[in-house]
Amino acid sequence: MRGSIDGLGSSVPIGAMLPAVFADDDLALRFVAGLDDVIAPIPNVLDCLPSYFDPALAPLDFAEWLGTWVGAETDGTEPEPLLRAAVAAAAYLHRIRGTRLGLSETVRLAFGVTPDITESGGADWNARPLGPFPGAPRPHLHVHLTLPSPTPADEVRLEHLVAAARPAHMPYTVQVTASAERTPQR
Repeated sequence: MRGSIDGLGSSVPIGAMLPAVFADDDLALRFVAGLDDVIAPIPNVLDCLPSYFDPALAPLDFAEWLGTWVGAETDGTEPEPLLRAAVAAAAYLHRIRGTRLGLSETVRLAFGVTPDITESGGADWNARPLGPFPGAPRPHLHVHLTLPSPTPADEVRLEHLVAAARPAHMPYTVQVTASAERTPQR
């Protein structure tokens, strides 16, 4: 959270800018020193403003807010590194939205795991007139995600992500399963 920082000095103290007549006035100097304490965070933020728009450097709560600006697919439950990566990748993901790669990256950034995506269609051409089309005649998309310890909320989250990032015309299904734990070999 943004706020005042105890002991933060002003980079431009007002007392040094007062006319010479007030330079020896103790009351005037103490008064503007109080204003320095109030105003000091403002030049500090302005000096660091480019850092606020870099998801890797911004304070966490500002990075979450920045995610709402750029339309990042986050819900606030992601670990900090995934949240920052999703905010940083938002513009790129909007460019590839509706593609298999876009869907895969959106899910990977939200869960930290690459999903298995199967789809019925394809894009191709045939040199012969009335040649066969690739894929199945009925469009369908299935997204399968394997997590170490899934919860019902994970499937709901995946459902929302796929609904937002899939091609608009494509019916879909989602599935979240637990990863199979390997038993040690003896």
